Amino acid sequence: MKTILVIGGAGYIGSHMVRMLTRNGYRPVVLDNLSTGHADAVGEAPLMWGDLGNRSVLEATFSQYPVDAVMHFAACSRVDESMTNPGKYYRNNVLGTQVLLEAMRDHGIRNLVFSSTAAVYGNPANLPIRESQATCPVNPYGRTKLAAEGLLHDFSAAHGLRYTALRYFNAAGADPDGILGERHEPETHLIPIVLQVANGRRASVSIHGTDYPTQDGSCVRDYVHVQDLCAAHLLSLQRLCDGGESAVYNLGNGRGHSVTEVIRSVRRMTGRTVPVIESARRPGDPAILLADSSLAREELGWLPRYPLLDTMIAHAWNWELACHAGTGNRVRDGLGHASQLLGAA
Repeated sequence: MKTILVIGGAGYIGSHMVRMLTRNGYRPVVLDNLSTGHADAVGEAPLMWGDLGNRSVLEATFSQYPVDAVMHFAACSRVDESMTNPGKYYRNNVLGTQVLLEAMRDHGIRNLVFSSTAAVYGNPANLPIRESQATCPVNPYGRTKLAAEGLLHDFSAAHGLRYTALRYFNAAGADPDGILGERHEPETHLIPIVLQVANGRRASVSIHGTDYPTQDGSCVRDYVHVQDLCAAHLLSLQRLCDGGESAVYNLGNGRGHSVTEVIRSVRRMTGRTVPVIESARRPGDPAILLADSSLAREELGWLPRYPLLDTMIAHAWNWELACHAGTGNRVRDGLGHASQLLGAA
């Protein structure tokens, strides 16, 4: 049984990863400062409290547990916040990653799966985006994640680190069993915000920009189910443990959905009204991000299980109602209204 240190394992994607690792015969150990994560989300996995960049916490963790590989989810990840507080992003995303890599080097831990982002591409010249395309991030968040990827590359050349950097597009959805989901405070991701409106917990949702060069004027993003992201991490881990070389992969479904389309899908899947306010663009938001994930499919054997936006929204809606009954009925055995529309999906 391999021991996997999951940094940021109490957060949204990290907690889903911890559950998947356990189900697949690994022993996850979580390191998290709980600034955005939740201790109850890690289940039975051991939880070490502390910051990514705290060398003494890493030393204690590596001394206590025989770590075989590391998964790194512990990034600050809000584009808008990175524009107003870039120092926070460079401290955590770059310097914190450097401290981690130095600790891994000193303890002889060579395998790392890194949570990266499509924000490294900025405003892409060509769509869909391939990994070979030039990187030119347009916000501090993207720049810090690209800098962290540079650290991985240099530590690989100098110290034999083997890594997989997974460039997510937009994570969405929740555990289909209703055990886990998004719990950000405050919530900043579009789908859970729209679902909160549908559930009566917010008055409306804002569309930030209606004059982008897209079909309906709102931003277009490529959404990928959190379970499918975790499956790609698991495949990457297995590949590295089997001696695979370092690599970078995009993770998306190759289909873009505008903000307006997401709102329409929520209305359809929940049967609720969703009031909308049109507002100005946010600084640092690219118009369109769309993935070419063929490399991950070819080299990892990654095949998304939940590629449909409606399915992602249905799973997230089930989680929203299970946690916050609001004006709706608590869902216990299925997806309520959404299940009728999804059928057996």
